[in-house]
Amino acid sequence: VTGLSIRHVGEWFQRSNATISRYFHKMLNTFSSSPFYTKYIHLPNDDKVHTRIQHNPRFWPFFKGIIGALDGSHIHAAPGAFERGAHRNRK
Repeated sequence: VTGLSIRHVGEWFQRSNATISRYFHKMLNTFSSSPFYTKYIHLPNDDKVHTRIQHNPRFWPFFKGIIGALDGSHIHAAPGAFERGAHRNRK
């Protein structure tokens, strides 16, 4: 969630890197296991894209081939140096 390294998280919570790594892997296994994954992760059943997006040349090149949307999720992105100007000051 924080995007920090294991070392930084360990320092923040005053725990060893091995402990942080162990619990990170436990959470990763929990989120990818059958009971959690099958209940909370839902992939789209079809490849329908809203017509407003599909017929708009501003949006369609970027949304072509998508498999769904992530609502309410924050995905950390670190664009390369040559792309940073295009993504600056964006929420």
